[in-house]
Amino acid sequence: MPRRQRKTRSGKQSNRPLIRELPILIVVALIIAVVIKTFVVQAFVIPTGSMQDTLEINDKILVNKLVYHFRPIHAGDIVVFNGAGSWNAPTASSGPPPNMLARAYDDTLRKVFDSVGGLFGTPIGQTDYVKRVIGVPGDHVVCCNAQGLITVNGVPVHEQSYLYPGDRPGSHPYGIPGHFNVTVPRGYLWVLGDHRGISDDSRGHEMDPGDGMIPENMVIGRAFLIVWPPSQWRVLPIPATFDQPGITKASSSAASVGRAAALPAGASLRPEAPLLPLAAGFAGAVPLTWLQRRSRVRRSKRRSGDRQSRDGRPAAGTPAARGRRGR
Repeated sequence: MPRRQRKTRSGKQSNRPLIRELPILIVVALIIAVVIKTFVVQAFVIPTGSMQDTLEINDKILVNKLVYHFRPIHAGDIVVFNGAGSWNAPTASSGPPPNMLARAYDDTLRKVFDSVGGLFGTPIGQTDYVKRVIGVPGDHVVCCNAQGLITVNGVPVHEQSYLYPGDRPGSHPYGIPGHFNVTVPRGYLWVLGDHRGISDDSRGHEMDPGDGMIPENMVIGRAFLIVWPPSQWRVLPIPATFDQPGITKASSSAASVGRAAALPAGASLRPEAPLLPLAAGFAGAVPLTWLQRRSRVRRSKRRSGDRQSRDGRPAAGTPAARGRRGR
């Protein structure tokens, strides 16, 4: 066979596996992205102004979903949580699927499809919120003292660094009381928005299950970084006022276990198509696929050399083979 034809055929053969591996590459990338989104980090977009000026409308934040497996929730943390059952009435269930096959689908493939779909769109009817933790289990939280400050376990909390300009600690929307005196029970959190004048937070849900508190086990994670827009990019630390002695004396249980005022903004979150997990998925899938392909090519060459040796012909590239071509 002419050398040019051999090169053309070998080139086609080497390109075919790469084309066949592209679906595998995409599947591996999606699996890695789903794992990252489910267990490590998730992106959310802020739709209202209840956390201004800390979080602006349409800011995109990253939420660490692992941190509370290693440390308790701290006062001052900005958390994303699911309000179903505490701030939102439980959704009505249509009952179990009529047959075993449908139940098996709901318990397996439907969850997989929902996770993959969450990488590219926004689920309908979600009940996630973002607020700042003011009281953790065991804390006695009062608004306000004679100076107009919130106290936690009797210690005044100086909030000027993160409150919306013009707001005071006791600012509140119309119809929501600004003053409160609560002791946070075990397994719950008391949360407020940074834009107190419009924030629908624990103060506005004292008639709901939990008396305005949110369960620790409904916390999705801690917001730790604003990633969009670039002008807003920054880390979200715990304000220094929450490091005062006495504030942190409470329980350290982990999360795993004015009529003219503006109307309240609940800051219900929209899960954003998380480009970071997708990018990480492809970043992890590409080298894995490349290593797999390289290993397969080496094995193929080794088998080809062994076959030629058994047939009595020297393997391509050996001195004997080069000498035979030169004669």
